[in-house]
Amino acid sequence: MAQSVWGYDSDNGPERWHENYPLAKGDKQSPIEINSKDVHHDSSLATWHASYDPGAAKTILNNGRTCRVVFDDTFDRSVLRGGPLTGAYRLRQLHLHWGSSDGHGSEHVIDGVKYAAELHMVHWNPKHGNFAGALKQPDGVAVVGIFLKVGKTPKPEMKRILEEIDNIKTKGKEAPFQHFDPSILFPKSRDYWTYHGSFTTPPCEECITWILLREPIEVSSDQMAKLRSLSKNGENEPVNPLVDNWRPPQPLKGRIVKASFK
Repeated sequence: MAQSVWGYDSDNGPERWHENYPLAKGDKQSPIEINSKDVHHDSSLATWHASYDPGAAKTILNNGRTCRVVFDDTFDRSVLRGGPLTGAYRLRQLHLHWGSSDGHGSEHVIDGVKYAAELHMVHWNPKHGNFAGALKQPDGVAVVGIFLKVGKTPKPEMKRILEEIDNIKTKGKEAPFQHFDPSILFPKSRDYWTYHGSFTTPPCEECITWILLREPIEVSSDQMAKLRSLSKNGENEPVNPLVDNWRPPQPLKGRIVKASFK
């Protein structure tokens, strides 16, 4: 498996990532399966707060592995604080993982339940100088994870992202994406689980404080179909749908998952 071509197919998928990225077999890997009975309620866990500047949104792109929205993180413009975090973390990008059908697609699994998709909002700790520096520190990155479930009453939140999909159909396509406040993507409840883990894509650096929101947001079947209409190939190549870009749960290896709620 060549370094540059990890993916989600049988020849380059999650089962083989460790061949080039040994960290993928580390002790603090993500995602995980969360079992309510093993979770510790921690009454000292604070509420988290996000203050996002809609002007920080820059572009949306299809990199052949996900759909990503990129934000300006050159200063403390859009930040996440509170919860299990100390200090303010800057929003850098958000992206999604989804399945080929509505019954799977999320990376984290809750009491055996898989959701149709999972949205990750990636923030980094500016005390480490830059993003690359943050990747090397255990408290370098904070990711808010939001589950997407298919329902009858889709929330309008995802609409803006999905409207742009036609402009980034194929791998390598990028489009301007301005004036977007990602906090509209948060569910009503602020309840969360938190644990220490890793990026769910190579090189799988173990630098992430996860804040996984308990309450999913709703999308429609049509909206999910839109996401599945992206292609993992370039525009002059045969259409190869970008689906099932999720990593299965990894061993917990003694880590404790805490909940902000009872």
